[in-house]
Amino acid sequence: MATCGEVLVKLLEDYGVEQVFGIPGVHTVELYRGLARSSINHVTPRHEQGAGFMADGYARTSGKPGVCFIITGPGMTNITTAMGQAYADSIPMLVISSVQTRSQLGGGRGKLHELPNQSALVGGVAAFSHTLMSAAQLPGVLARAFALFQAGRPRPVHIEIPLDVLVEEADDLLASIPVNIDRAGAAPTAVSRMTELLAGAQRPLILAGGGAIDAAAELTELAELLDAPVALTINAKGMLPSSHPLLIGSTQSLVATRALVADADVVLAIGTELAETDYDVTFAGGFEIPGKLLRIDIDADQTVRNYPPHLALVADSRNAAQALLSALSHKPLTARRNDWGQVRAARLREDLAASWDAPTLAQTRFLETVLHELPEAVFVGDSTQPVYTGNLTFNPERPRRWFNSSTGYGTLGYALPAAIGAWLGGSLERGARPPVVCLIGDGGLQFTLPELASAVEARTPVIILLWNNQGYEEIKKYMVNRAIEPVGVDIYTPDFIGVAKALGCAAEAISSVEQLRSALRAATDRQGPTLIEIDQTQWMQAVAQ
Repeated sequence: MATCGEVLVKLLEDYGVEQVFGIPGVHTVELYRGLARSSINHVTPRHEQGAGFMADGYARTSGKPGVCFIITGPGMTNITTAMGQAYADSIPMLVISSVQTRSQLGGGRGKLHELPNQSALVGGVAAFSHTLMSAAQLPGVLARAFALFQAGRPRPVHIEIPLDVLVEEADDLLASIPVNIDRAGAAPTAVSRMTELLAGAQRPLILAGGGAIDAAAELTELAELLDAPVALTINAKGMLPSSHPLLIGSTQSLVATRALVADADVVLAIGTELAETDYDVTFAGGFEIPGKLLRIDIDADQTVRNYPPHLALVADSRNAAQALLSALSHKPLTARRNDWGQVRAARLREDLAASWDAPTLAQTRFLETVLHELPEAVFVGDSTQPVYTGNLTFNPERPRRWFNSSTGYGTLGYALPAAIGAWLGGSLERGARPPVVCLIGDGGLQFTLPELASAVEARTPVIILLWNNQGYEEIKKYMVNRAIEPVGVDIYTPDFIGVAKALGCAAEAISSVEQLRSALRAATDRQGPTLIEIDQTQWMQAVAQ
């Protein structure tokens, strides 16, 4: 007899799931009965929030949904922060939890791990939350989840299974067939209208977001055909390589870039929310799109939020870009202004490079040093100074090589567990996964510090670059700038080197460029994680000399 829990694991295998993150508990052991006999790898974090962040990082590098097994009650309240980050950034995540037996749902009897309404609590950070009331519903709800991951706007999905349903006999479900859904094509009428506007534009410009990450090749070709400068959101970094003459980076919050956007007569926004943390990170207001705005998004609701479009197209970004390329290749294009396209983009890059202050240049030097030693690295960031700087100045060569939690939901503690998941989800290149670098501050690391043990146990050779400024420096500056006496920001800083070594990591402190290079080279030869601590003050002094 196969139970519902065992059939669930078999169906996940059929959907191509290779990795699960979770902490076994008395309410989830029936899931593990099937897992032990499966081909699915399991990683145990030290907190369910870590499980969610690991699943997030795994999804971003692999392109597949990250899957978690979570106990009812505290397990679910712990993972909701990670689900919130994934929801904000449209990351596919499947959270499967237990819940009280069907007869006890909402009973308020003081049962172990009981919540009044777990599904309602989680619903705000999930595309949907479903309570499985019988084993027979399992194939259908999994199909619904994977249909969303394959063809919709990917966000976390929560499926809770009552304890009595987990052990229900389900032999007849073993033959269930996974769904396979193609993404939405581009409506010919809308493509034709957009083509007319783009072909007739003298100053076209492209704003691309993380929703278009799989359309990097098509978007690059489209930009070159139109001679259109391209601005990328943080999650879209790498869609154009750093040296591309039309790339204007992720600088939409800066005055010079805003002026360029305001000069465009037609703006194509594809796979982007046009939201605050990418277009107004300083909360100054003033980002404007006076030209004709064309929006392409997989989510119809999103096409009219923040900035209403002149014309919108609901479609998969790659399908839409391919359709526009095909239509424009048969269309005469209006002559572009001589001072537009590559000329204007080059001028903008020069102006921005001349405007960076000393701290920005020092932190950029830090990132460039890492990239020089690890040219294939994936950078997974938290909310910390080098990440804020890199969001403006750093441009990787390919997509899925730079992402962090400083945008969207903006949680702290994300980078370490997400880096573990990112390494596990990394594709093999020349027989090895690309190195994964975790960029995190001393305040953020203390949120998820125990996950260093998870990295050791999972044998993930992530490189943790700890930027130590002894507290919450960014928030302290924010308080001082508003004439608020700083409170709660000068926190105790532990001996991170000692803690890391006690948890089984290699660890050292560095204070110069050459020391960083040497430490990175040594880290790449290890099978487990390495923590490299950089004192902010010492680094600034060293690079200034």
